[in-house]
Amino acid sequence: MAGRAAKAARRGAAGTGALEFRACPAVEELPSPVRCATLRVPLDYARPDGPQIALTVSRVPATRHGGAARQGSLVHNPGGPGASGMSFPLVADLPEWERIGAAYDLVGYAPRGVGRSAPLSCEDPAARAKGPTQVPAEPSAAYKRQRVAAALAYARGCAQRAGAALPYYTTLDNVRDLHVLRAALGEERLTFFGASYGTYLGAVYATLHPGHVRRMVLDSAVDPDPRRIWYVNNLDQAPGFERRWYDFRAWVARHHAAYRLGATPEAVQASYERVREAVARTPAGGTVGTGELQAAFLQAAYYDDVWPQRAAALGAFLAGDPGPLVEQARQEPESAAARENARAVYTAVLCNDASWPAGWETWDRDNTELARRAPFETWANAFLNLPCAYWPVDERQRPVAVGAQPTALPRTLIVAAQRDGATPYPGALELQRRLGTEAALVTEKGAGAHGVVGGRNDCVDRHVERYLLTGDTSGWRVTCAPHPEPAPVSLDDRAARGPGKVPRALLPPVV
Repeated sequence: MAGRAAKAARRGAAGTGALEFRACPAVEELPSPVRCATLRVPLDYARPDGPQIALTVSRVPATRHGGAARQGSLVHNPGGPGASGMSFPLVADLPEWERIGAAYDLVGYAPRGVGRSAPLSCEDPAARAKGPTQVPAEPSAAYKRQRVAAALAYARGCAQRAGAALPYYTTLDNVRDLHVLRAALGEERLTFFGASYGTYLGAVYATLHPGHVRRMVLDSAVDPDPRRIWYVNNLDQAPGFERRWYDFRAWVARHHAAYRLGATPEAVQASYERVREAVARTPAGGTVGTGELQAAFLQAAYYDDVWPQRAAALGAFLAGDPGPLVEQARQEPESAAARENARAVYTAVLCNDASWPAGWETWDRDNTELARRAPFETWANAFLNLPCAYWPVDERQRPVAVGAQPTALPRTLIVAAQRDGATPYPGALELQRRLGTEAALVTEKGAGAHGVVGGRNDCVDRHVERYLLTGDTSGWRVTCAPHPEPAPVSLDDRAARGPGKVPRALLPPVV
């Protein structure tokens, strides 16, 4: 951050008054004792006296249980970009967070563009609510032309609906907002918990404001190398998701007696292809085509909590009952606006943050080669990000050189799963290298769920709790055994459709 924008952020942070927390609006669906406030920040930090936007903030005060001393505010960003952290304070009621919640005010917020925080939209949400969608297993030249046209139309829609505000949805602006939020909470130094994209946000904040960092937990780390933001990072996800798709199929094969989907990963793949071909011919329940099927099973590459319910749905479908698959994969119309909003913010931040290849030829070449060895998610990810090739903002940001801070950082803690597909493990190693000798890394070996902290692995949680309460870590690099694999369930066990162990307030989003 340099020049007028840096000065504006400093003036904004210094001049921000304390937040006024009151009962949360009904629209937030947050029960007492969660309280809400509004934080006003400049749309453009180069014009601090220009248009302002309002960000929503939530908080549960430190409980002081057991006589714990209050240590300040712990601010959470769940990633995306495009996810809201407003529900984060709800973790105060969970056993895994009891000691942390005793010492810290738990603070969530909706970043700019998200939810009610100057919401960004790029298309009519009703357009996304319609289904089913049919996506070819291997895109033809004609299908690729359709997706190029759709990406161009989407980018234009972002410009039309956001207008002059579109360039100001960036990581740098998110960092500036976080700096103002820290001051408004009355904290001289920031204690922060970021997941997925939130790790990049935290790392950029630490680089630009090292003197205002107290403690940081960075869970499921994005590779912050400026050369990888964001095009190369998204290419890197394809082999990561392929590994996790294999892990899911291998787990299903080990439980062939429960699911009857095949005793090898290859046989499970064949069962999945049978389901895919069936919904391509006749959408399940009239709502689930191949696009909805792919999106539902992408969640299995993110979270092993859903493996039992996904496997049960496949088995039930092949046994003649499409109900579980429809229940898990259909796109609910009432959530269409939230999904559209999340995608809009995700797209705007990533497209604004860095330069992307402008020619379809580059995207086609790179993803065609990648799909030969990682077919599961390559093309879906490419088409999701393709609007960045046609982004209607003339001046993109230059990614910050994370780790180039002028002063040393206090101890920070990075947490990563070794087989994470969304944020591959080498990114955690790169982040640790850049943050310096005081950055510690806790690795969950042999596991791959995205988002490790807070109820998935007791060993990891002990390291995080110790760090947040004392500032100490157990070493430069330590490892934890993988969390237990989920248990299989019978096709008739409706508990298979329930939520996993990790609270949804902590799970990084699948856009």
